[in-house]
Amino acid sequence: MAEEQVVFERPKTLTTKPTHYCPGCAHGIVHRLVAESIDELGKGGDAVGVAPVGCSVLAYDYFSCDMIEAAHGRAPSVATAVKRVHPENLVFSYQGDGDLASIGMAETVHAATRGENITVIFYNNAIYGMTGGQMAPTTLPNQVTQTSPYGRNTKEAGYPVRICELLATLDGVAYAERVTIDKPASVRKAKKAIKKAFEYQMEGRGYTIVEIVGTCPTNWGMTPKDAIGWLEENMLPYYPLGVYRDCVEEGFETAAEAALARAKDVPIVTGGVA
Repeated sequence: MAEEQVVFERPKTLTTKPTHYCPGCAHGIVHRLVAESIDELGKGGDAVGVAPVGCSVLAYDYFSCDMIEAAHGRAPSVATAVKRVHPENLVFSYQGDGDLASIGMAETVHAATRGENITVIFYNNAIYGMTGGQMAPTTLPNQVTQTSPYGRNTKEAGYPVRICELLATLDGVAYAERVTIDKPASVRKAKKAIKKAFEYQMEGRGYTIVEIVGTCPTNWGMTPKDAIGWLEENMLPYYPLGVYRDCVEEGFETAAEAALARAKDVPIVTGGVA
């Protein structure tokens, strides 16, 4: 009799607690990708996650690594504190678009521009999920939500924030990539991005962020299948997938080294060294 081999199992960094997420929600997929990446890097005992306020507020119940619950929008600040005190730990925040791009925008931008050596996992589903489906900073023009029943009016509410494009302009960012989870191939690519962001952090390269474009079938008022179709037809054209910053691919070891090169003609920055 052939010896049995394990080909698929629950990541050790995930607990056995059933999640509270709605049917068709992709948070569970992303949780698994984060956990698998931590396991494969052998950092389960050294990882520290920071949970947000939002749909993933209970993430501390689902990850078996050390977890901290942050006040609304303050996850990057909490992650910064943990990483500075424990630089040897793998530190990540897990945030939605309301937490990260609205009340937490200041923390997001300043952690990134300081080049804090943390990783941000950002779930963008273009809506406030936990509180009933209100318009978020990432809600698309003309998209109907509980607080934009006639669609987002850009004359009144402005335009959506493209986080990867915004943060890619900041010198402290070592890696920024936008991925999605609409099909198996996309899920595999998303995991590759998350693992790469963690590796860059472990190598001390600077701030890393992976934005996952996902769905919210419940608050979009769609079936899970229809929500995936809507994502592909509307969100992905507005939020193009791809790498927006990769200091290594640009030929530098760290975000700081890349920043110095961009300022090579500024004497006060370079200290007079060409």
